[in-house]
Amino acid sequence: MTEMTIDVWLYGALSRYGGAAREPSYAHLSVVLPEGSTMRNLLAKIGLPTEERGITFISAQLSAMPGLQPDLDHVLLDGDRVGLFDPRSMWPFQYRHGAAMCKEMERALNEEDTALHHSYEGDG
Repeated sequence: MTEMTIDVWLYGALSRYGGAAREPSYAHLSVVLPEGSTMRNLLAKIGLPTEERGITFISAQLSAMPGLQPDLDHVLLDGDRVGLFDPRSMWPFQYRHGAAMCKEMERALNEEDTALHHSYEGDG
């Protein structure tokens, strides 16, 4: 079976799942998985319960937020960079003008009544 390597960054309290790669506020891991693995497989491999993560990016695309995690079945690709922030982390400053989203996140925001909007009309 062909393997792939995923570049994983764990920020804030999630750094505790980084094992020997753990630093005080982050951990950087290279995780080897079978080709075709999903975010669910990655989380299982590093022992991170999905409900403990907050904002998540897969290769600079927003894939999950606290309470909205449609990316569990997202198929990862060799070389993907996955950034996992703990729920208390602030929105990363690099995305202050918005973020691209993976297709699963776009679909979830369009299909579910999440009460998330880019703009609001009227007084309420």
